[in-house]
Amino acid sequence: MKTTKVLRVGVLSLSLLASGVMAAVSPQEAEQLGTTLTPLGGQKAGNADGSIPAWNGGLKPGAGAYNNGFLSDPFAAEKPLFVITAANAAQYKDKLSAGQMAMFQRYADTYKIPVYPTHRTAASPQHIYDLAKKSAVTTGLSADGNALLNFSETRYYPFPIPKSGIEVLWNHTTRYRGQNFQRTSAQITPQANGSYSVVQMEDEMAAPQYMQGVGKGQADNVIYYYKQRVTGPARLAGNVLLVHETIDQVNEPRMAWQYNAGQRRVRRAPQVAYDGPGTAADGMRTSDNGDLFNGAPDRYDWKLIGKKEMYIPYNNYKLQSPKLKYDDIIKPGHINQDLTRYELHRVWEVEATLKQGARNIYAKRHMYFDEDTWALVEVDHYDGRGQLWRVGEGFQMNDYENGIASYAMQSIYDLTAGRYIVLNLLNESPKGIQYGIQASMNDFTPAALRNDGIR
Repeated sequence: MKTTKVLRVGVLSLSLLASGVMAAVSPQEAEQLGTTLTPLGGQKAGNADGSIPAWNGGLKPGAGAYNNGFLSDPFAAEKPLFVITAANAAQYKDKLSAGQMAMFQRYADTYKIPVYPTHRTAASPQHIYDLAKKSAVTTGLSADGNALLNFSETRYYPFPIPKSGIEVLWNHTTRYRGQNFQRTSAQITPQANGSYSVVQMEDEMAAPQYMQGVGKGQADNVIYYYKQRVTGPARLAGNVLLVHETIDQVNEPRMAWQYNAGQRRVRRAPQVAYDGPGTAADGMRTSDNGDLFNGAPDRYDWKLIGKKEMYIPYNNYKLQSPKLKYDDIIKPGHINQDLTRYELHRVWEVEATLKQGARNIYAKRHMYFDEDTWALVEVDHYDGRGQLWRVGEGFQMNDYENGIASYAMQSIYDLTAGRYIVLNLLNESPKGIQYGIQASMNDFTPAALRNDGIR
């Protein structure tokens, strides 16, 4: 069996090299990183009128209090510069997505976007900057765009100077998420009237480069290992999901298993991919809606439209505060927008169109990625008729203690149903995200799932 696996991996590597088209930039072009560009590829200079300032290194540890994994708000004293409402949205539509404009139309009396001064807070550890610069000149893209070549030594930000839409997406997929973490969070899918119940989850993620017991070459095609336990409500408690997230998910698909507490059985879970139903989501999101987009890119054509200035969720420290209760956040139709913060930032605009003959409930996704972090912050989802259906937002905040672009939460609004889902709420959790945990391969095997299920 070991020989067979080695042969399979070897054949895969050879096929990728044979079909690969190197997309790395020249060493001269890579010298822009850290000079005219930020170390991760954002435009270092501000915009013409100064409403977007120059990047000066971002927030450093100590920028605010850090208690039990929760970040305090360095900008708590600031007030909005202005508030966009349905009455004045047309005035700002060139800096809003179609989805944001649709939210004003759908919830004209309650939806708003408070716009604050822009702060370019993104910062990562120096070794991540070094790896991104190395990736720029060494990492390539396979001809079909579904695999990365020469990526196993760097593992982050393969295309900090992107030339195509698929390269922008790969930067989001492989962005730095910290050194192994554990999290206790909530997922909520309110009814149209705002009533809700809470799905409680514990999850953990580990990357091969920060794990014990991973041999050389053993996990070259793995980005991370992920495990999710549902702890409430009682009818769902004890169900566990395990994912081995691969880089090339076409030739070596994502491996997923589920433990069902009621049946006490571990089974393969091929449905945990593409538009398979999200865990305990009441039909309000797909598997690939997690992280606003995750998984294999092969079912879409990815068009890079370019850069634009846009009002996006940014520095949402208030929204993750443990002083808030879920009742403060969850409201009919959409979250409490008074708790949100939007700023003017440059984004990469990418349009994903479903390939002829491919299947996904979303025929098109219009996507906006923050230039400083590569995090996906706005996504407009279109159905097979070409109608705008769902609007996704990532309420970004930059973890200044750990050098990570994170989300205070994510939301997906269904314009047709008048409902929405929020993911990864932490406010009522006993502690914030815990980074730097010890992890080994033994923690992420199908055999370990039964021990993780608690009912």
